[in-house]
Amino acid sequence: MCCASRPSWKRFQEPVEAIGLVLQTCKRLASETEAGYREGPLSRSVDTASRFSSDLSSRCAAMAPKSESLQLSFPVLVGDIGGTNARFAQLDGPDAPLHIYPTTATADHSGPAEAIEAILATSDRARPASLVFALAGPVTGDHIKLTNCPWVFSPKDLIAGLGVENVILLNDFEAQALALPSLASGDLRQIGGGAVLQETTKVVVGPGTGLGVGILAYAEGLWIPIPGEGGHVTLAAETARDREVWGHLAGIEGRITAESVLSGPGMFSLYNAVTRANGREPCYQSPADITAATSAGDTDVQETLALFGKHLGSLSGDFALTALARGGVYIGGGVAKHMEDTLASGPFRSAFEAKPPHRGLAASIPTFLITHPMPALIGLAAYASRPHAYGVDLKGRHWAR
Repeated sequence: MCCASRPSWKRFQEPVEAIGLVLQTCKRLASETEAGYREGPLSRSVDTASRFSSDLSSRCAAMAPKSESLQLSFPVLVGDIGGTNARFAQLDGPDAPLHIYPTTATADHSGPAEAIEAILATSDRARPASLVFALAGPVTGDHIKLTNCPWVFSPKDLIAGLGVENVILLNDFEAQALALPSLASGDLRQIGGGAVLQETTKVVVGPGTGLGVGILAYAEGLWIPIPGEGGHVTLAAETARDREVWGHLAGIEGRITAESVLSGPGMFSLYNAVTRANGREPCYQSPADITAATSAGDTDVQETLALFGKHLGSLSGDFALTALARGGVYIGGGVAKHMEDTLASGPFRSAFEAKPPHRGLAASIPTFLITHPMPALIGLAAYASRPHAYGVDLKGRHWAR
């Protein structure tokens, strides 16, 4: 039985082009052969190949990313709701400037509706017709509880109570990922080498109250955010010294997660573990005290920050290889902003690149610190302005009046 000649894969820029040629060849051979052999075993083989080709075409079409057909009513209130702070901004139209409201502490309000009414009262702008929020936690069901905050989001109650037409709730680092194509060079500080390959996958990692991770893929002309809970992967001790320190960390059911070390509370736990591994008692009482003591010459603090930077770099390198993030890895979150110089001069980048047998690949991927103060709001506003440019899955995350 004859078969088509094998094509050279070097001819194709994307896998979909090669798949397309294979499908065309299958259909042509089926058509040509069926005309001459309508009976016997060969005809059954041709019929099977034809059905397989048709089925594969349908499956490929179904798998292609599709942009949501979404038309939001303006004004749109966008919000980045973290474990500690809530940040809001209003977009009066697709091309209007973003009006940023004062940041408010989540602890100052009993819930999201009360916080929204409080910030709207600070301005005489028109009330929003739509809400597009990013939450620090997975969005599931009609009552969403944040991971590190007692607020509960009930979209149907927000629609009824605030009189809005649409509520869209996304993951907080999904919003951070949406911002990446819109960030300018002045919003970033590169650490180490590597160069961005345009229109390729990007990853954002952000230590704050928790540890957020987001992926932004590019396919079929769309930026597609991929939400997840990457902050809860296991963080392994890599050296003998790591194992000494890890022995003083309080795990979750015996497991040390990335967030339990690479976050604000995690930094404080890491500092306590370092001091106890050194046979001393901790002197500082908060993550802010630790970062503020960077220049004080405290060796426990210096080791804590070096370990933090090393493991943040190593974890970021793991995510870079997992997603093949040739568009770069971006470090956000409140903790990173307070240790910018430490990350730039410490072991962060060397740990990121230490990925044998793919050291060269890791070294080619650039890493950036996000210096823009509110990147999630930029991402949400970009999506609200041009939803057709993003492949955002709204199933179970969009509520309408």
